[in-house]
Amino acid sequence: MEAASREKYLKLALVVFGIVFLVGLLPMTMLFPGGWMWEPRQSEYEQMILGIYAVLGIFLLLAARSPAQHKSLIAFAAWSSLVHGGIMLVQALRDSSEHANLYGDIPALILVGVIFLWLAPRN
Repeated sequence: MEAASREKYLKLALVVFGIVFLVGLLPMTMLFPGGWMWEPRQSEYEQMILGIYAVLGIFLLLAARSPAQHKSLIAFAAWSSLVHGGIMLVQALRDSSEHANLYGDIPALILVGVIFLWLAPRN
């Protein structure tokens, strides 16, 4: 993929995931809690995670203006998503009560990481 196309798709991904992180996670946790939350539910933990992802969403939206100037943020979003999804994958495979997460937040996090790594600005 040529650089101009990569940047166009990266900008789109930054905006889409930025909006999802900023305002989309809360509705997803309410519509499909089994796939987006862990048991037992812990409201303090959930508020913290939603807050962290909302802030990341704001910064992803800002990075969409000029991705080349925000390579480290994009790399952080990619690698932290992969690590978060990977840890959750191992935990969900070990705990049968968390298998619904295999169809919710785990593949979503891995998808975010793969897309950002694939589209990230090259040196």
